[in-house]
Amino acid sequence: MDKIIILIIALLFIAFVIWWFFGKHTSSESTSVLTSNGQEALVTVNGGYNPNTLVLKKGVPAQVTFLRKDPSTCLEEVIFPDFGIHEKLPQNKPIDLDIDTDKAGEYTYNCGMNMFHGKIIIK
Repeated sequence: MDKIIILIIALLFIAFVIWWFFGKHTSSESTSVLTSNGQEALVTVNGGYNPNTLVLKKGVPAQVTFLRKDPSTCLEEVIFPDFGIHEKLPQNKPIDLDIDTDKAGEYTYNCGMNMFHGKIIIK
């Protein structure tokens, strides 16, 4: 009987891990705000990226500000592989990143452990 209980608990744990890493989680999308200097957007880092999808206008200089509120070490850096950006995110300190918007497309970014992901869409 004990073996059956342990097996059930192990299977539930495996199902949870699969859901956590591969499951479809809620997503949010935001469009940048146009300013006299270009466009700006804010991403709050707290248990993930919010919003996790940003829409930027092609050809307009863009600055994305990351504000990390989450104390976990996983989210202490953000990586944009397509832009060559690898930036530390100190907790409760806004970090401004300049994003090249010359080329339209979808570009992903992730945390340092590649567990949390976001996307920038340039139209």
